[in-house]
Amino acid sequence: MGCNHDCGSCSSNCSDPKSFLKEPHKLSSIKKVIGVVSGKGGVGKSLVTSMMAVEMNRRGHHVGILDADITGPSIPKAFGVHGKLMGNEDGVYPAPTKTGIDLVSVNLLLEDETAPVVWRGPVIAQSVQQFWQEIIWQDIDYMFVDMPPGTGDVPLTVFQSLPVDGIIIMTSPQELVSMVVTKAVKMAEMMNIPILGIIENYSYLACPDCGKHIAVFGESHVDEIAKEHQLPVLAKLPIDPALASAVDHGAIEDAQLPDLSGVAERLEQLA
Repeated sequence: MGCNHDCGSCSSNCSDPKSFLKEPHKLSSIKKVIGVVSGKGGVGKSLVTSMMAVEMNRRGHHVGILDADITGPSIPKAFGVHGKLMGNEDGVYPAPTKTGIDLVSVNLLLEDETAPVVWRGPVIAQSVQQFWQEIIWQDIDYMFVDMPPGTGDVPLTVFQSLPVDGIIIMTSPQELVSMVVTKAVKMAEMMNIPILGIIENYSYLACPDCGKHIAVFGESHVDEIAKEHQLPVLAKLPIDPALASAVDHGAIEDAQLPDLSGVAERLEQLA
C-alpha cells in the first residue's frame, strides 16, 4: 500500500519479486500468463493478442484475454463482443466469444462502450489487478494480457502482480522502433520477466498480382534488433486488408490468420 515504486527511497524489504504477486479469485484456474507488450503504440499488440488467442483456441486450448489497455480497449471489438459482464453470488465471469474464448475488458463494464475512460494511473493499475483478482477465470490454459504501450503503471502492475510466464514484444519495421523495443526489453530484464521473442508487424504487403513482398514501411530491422538482444524472431506479419476487415467487423475468429505455428509451438513448450 502506498508504494511509489521508488525502491531507492524505501525502507521496506521487497527484494523478492514474488512478494508483489496477487492471488487470483479462489474459483479461478490459470495455467500460463503471456503478456503482449511494446514500447510504443500502433504496432499491433491487440491484433497479435487476438490472433494468438484464436490460434491457441483452434489448437484445443482454453484461452482467456485480459484487456489491460484500459484507456484504449479494442479486444471486444475484434471479437464482436458487446454488452456487460455477468455474475452470480460467486463473482463476475468473463464474456465468452462465439468460439469460447473468455474476455475481460473495461468496455464490457461501461454503460456506453464509446465513453472515454478518463482515469489517473493508480486507478487504471488497480482496475487491472481487479480483472485478475475478482474475475472468475475457469480452467484457462493460456491467458493473454494485452497491455498499453510504454513502460508505465500498467506494465509495472502486470509484471509485479501477475505470475507472467513470458512476454511477446511487438515491433514494426521503422528504424525508430528499435529504440523503444530496447526499452521494453530492459524493463522486462529489470523485472525478471522471461522474453519469449519478438514479432514484427507490418513487415510487408504481398502484391495481389505477382506476390512480390513490398516493404511499405521500409526495410525490416527486426533481425538486427533480435540479434542485439539475443532473442528469437517469432514471426514477421504482413499487412493484410482482409484481416483488418475481419477485426473491424468483429469476426477475427473467422479470419485466415498468418502462419503463427512457430509462436504457438513456443507457447506450448512452456507447458
